[in-house]
Amino acid sequence: MRLGVLDIGSNTVHLLLVDARPGAKPEAYASHKRPLSLVQYLDGDGNITDEGQTELIEFVLEAWEFAAKHKAKDLLAFCTSAIRESTNGAAVLERVRHETTVRLTELTGDEESAMTFFAVRRWHGWDAGTLLNLDIGGGSFEIAQGSNELPDLAHSVPLGAGRLTRDWLSEDPPTAKSVKELRRHIKSTLKAPVAATQKLGPPTLVTGSSKTFRALARITGAAPSSMGPYVKRELHLTDLGLWTQRLSAMSSADRLHLPGVSQARARQVLAGALVAQAALEMFKVQSLQISPWALREGLILRRLDQLVFDGPLDPPAHVGKLTNSATV
Repeated sequence: MRLGVLDIGSNTVHLLLVDARPGAKPEAYASHKRPLSLVQYLDGDGNITDEGQTELIEFVLEAWEFAAKHKAKDLLAFCTSAIRESTNGAAVLERVRHETTVRLTELTGDEESAMTFFAVRRWHGWDAGTLLNLDIGGGSFEIAQGSNELPDLAHSVPLGAGRLTRDWLSEDPPTAKSVKELRRHIKSTLKAPVAATQKLGPPTLVTGSSKTFRALARITGAAPSSMGPYVKRELHLTDLGLWTQRLSAMSSADRLHLPGVSQARARQVLAGALVAQAALEMFKVQSLQISPWALREGLILRRLDQLVFDGPLDPPAHVGKLTNSATV
């Protein structure tokens, strides 16, 4: 079956279509995305403005039509911290549902962390032992550890790269004082979740599963994405520390010349590096492996598991209607 996953993140809105069936690896079929930083559309009270809502609705309609055109039979639509933490998030979700018929599922931070861990576990397998997975998003930072398919402990803290850049690194390049203050804030925020996770004992494998981690690994010398997902990529603390210092002295325009850094992430890659460095130091980890799979893949795999136990899923009404209308 062709399955669509609509991801409303903090930095981008992304529809991924995959061909999948229970027991088989999902194969990407087509993708449709655009940069959309919803946090840039927050007013002084933390509400997503009407302009931001209109941008979001326009993309959801585009995604709906794209899914129908390519004959998707099922659509998973979800949102994370950008809407979850906005003051008017519930009203935004209702407006999206009313104007597009697409119901966005709002994942909690812990659910986001757990589903990302689930994907990483499936990628690395049981022989990876106890996994500790770290994921830096635009609005939040997820930590999860466990020895099973779902984590024994999952945390989500407000240390996303986009959020920290907006709140702490307003100048470009940032001042040394602002970087120092942000380092202190990150370590203070991580103190409790790191201590709670360490009570589980040391992990067998530490992984990083976000675009921010992939970009940091690429900057420090890992293989480019064009070499495919099966190439082993690592991020080492010594390299990360060196490049964090370099990034703090660079403007976002200069960072664009670095490998793996897109225009959408050039401004916030420093904040991501500061979070990654603090996490590795506090967990006393010298390196981590980059996982190709993350939240989207976790939700896809979970849906396929449902097919095994519940039987075939009927397509949602809005997908079915569009599919019928797009029939040649």
